[in-house]
Amino acid sequence: MKTTCEIMVQKVLPAIRAELSRAMIFEHGCTQQDVADILELSRAAVSQYVSEKRGAEIDFSDETQSEIRKFASVLLNGGLSSQEKVKGMCGICCFVQKSGWLYRNAPEAKACIICKDMNLK
Repeated sequence: MKTTCEIMVQKVLPAIRAELSRAMIFEHGCTQQDVADILELSRAAVSQYVSEKRGAEIDFSDETQSEIRKFASVLLNGGLSSQEKVKGMCGICCFVQKSGWLYRNAPEAKACIICKDMNLK
């Protein structure tokens, strides 16, 4: 049995990072290095997200993609601490969970008590 958090870390988080990377590069004109700096990743990781070598296993709903694009804009406005960036990523994670995507596509997942304990509703 995989827990919700395991599925989120293995599948969903890379897909969110991939969507963020593509949005910042293709919609906002950032370089891969700009995105790497903002997301606190290596440029090589961003390259793999953009080229769909990582994070390409999931197709998010239009609504989820919209939320990810909104977060990309927030990230590009700058000034967020690492903790604020993490909270934003957790917010997207919770949005995906609440959308029902996880339970339709990974029915063995159980509710995540960590996210609930962090009050990320």
